[in-house]
Amino acid sequence: MNRISAIAFIENRDAGDPQALLAQAVGRLRGEGLRVVGVLAEDNDAEGACSAGFLRDIASGQRFSIQLDAAPAGTTCHMDASGIESACDLLLPQLAAADLVVLSKFGKLEAMGQGLWRAFAAAAATRTPLLTTVSSRHADAWRAWAAEAACIEATIPAVERWWTAMRPSAPGGGDF
Repeated sequence: MNRISAIAFIENRDAGDPQALLAQAVGRLRGEGLRVVGVLAEDNDAEGACSAGFLRDIASGQRFSIQLDAAPAGTTCHMDASGIESACDLLLPQLAAADLVVLSKFGKLEAMGQGLWRAFAAAAATRTPLLTTVSSRHADAWRAWAAEAACIEATIPAVERWWTAMRPSAPGGGDF
């Protein structure tokens, strides 16, 4: 019998708002009594190259700034890796009691083993179901790490179908 991957991702295309979709999915799944932990990106109020200015911890609501006021010399990226690392530090102890981990994205830092990488690795190591987004720019690094991950549509019904098929109580579900 085919197994459904406990790691799922949504392709982060230019159209749509994957963070709003993740937030909606988190709300629905938490409403069903699931212990969902992780971080979601929130828009930055200021103009800049990056739209996300904050990561919000799902369990506590704590916000972490992830955008520098000015890009370091020689780069145009305003990403503040220390803010992402701080969010990851708060998240890691929550994984032990989680039914599902939702991480805003697998991006440039994660492809280099930084940012939220420790949370990705810990969820996989403990076989905790994981949902994230991945941009096409980092698809090769993602596939190298999570070759068996399920690519799901950017819709709430697709997320719910994945969760229903994947959860350990479902016939054939719950394998990485």
